[in-house]
Amino acid sequence: MKVTPELLLLIMALGAIATLQFYKGRKLNLTIMDYYLRTIERVVKPKDKDYVWIGGYVGFRAFYKVNEGNIDKFEYTLTLLPRQSILYFPISKLINRHDKIYFVVKPYAAIRREAHLIQKGYYRFKPKIEDEELLQREIVEVNGKQYEALFEKRRDVEMLKEFLQGFSKVENVKHISLTPKTNVLYVFMKPEIETIEQDVRHIVRFVNESIKENPFER
Repeated sequence: MKVTPELLLLIMALGAIATLQFYKGRKLNLTIMDYYLRTIERVVKPKDKDYVWIGGYVGFRAFYKVNEGNIDKFEYTLTLLPRQSILYFPISKLINRHDKIYFVVKPYAAIRREAHLIQKGYYRFKPKIEDEELLQREIVEVNGKQYEALFEKRRDVEMLKEFLQGFSKVENVKHISLTPKTNVLYVFMKPEIETIEQDVRHIVRFVNESIKENPFER
C-alpha cells in the first residue's frame, strides 16, 4: 500500500488527537475519582479504610470499617467510562451507558427478609436473585419511574419506595435491595458530582434510622 503525504498527515493527526484525548480523559477520570473518594469518605467517616485500584483509569473499590451508629461496614465500587480512550469511549458509552457506583452497607441490625426494587427495562440481562421464585412480585411506580418489586412482605416494599424517593434523582437509582443472607443494603446507581454527597448522606441516614428502628421483625 502506497502511503501518500495526505494519508501520512491524517495518521499523524489522528495519533495526536488520540494522545491528547488520553491525557485529557485520564485527568478527568482521576479528578472524578478523587472527588467521589474524598466526598464519600467525609460523609461516612470510616474508622478504618482500604482502597483497591480496579485498573487503568476505570475506578476503584473502597472498604470502610465504620463502627458508628447502626453501620458496621460501608463498601462501594466505582466504575467510570473510559474517557481516556477516543476509540473505546463511544463503544463503552453504548454498552455501559454511564458511570456506575455500587454501594454495599452492612448494618448491625438484622435484616430478616428479602426485598428488591429494580428499575424496569434497565438491565439487558437480569441479575440472579437467590430463591427469586419464592418472592412475590409486582410493578410499582416511583416519581414516574417503574420498578419491579420482589419481596416477601409488602411493608418492606413500602419502606424501599420511601427510601428511593429520598434520592436526589430517582431515575439514577437502578437497583436497591435488602438481603438477609448477607445482611446488607445494596444500592446500584448512576453517580453525579453535584448530588453524590446528598445521596450518600441519604443512604447513611436510612441505615441509621429506618433499619435501626425497624429491623424487619418477623
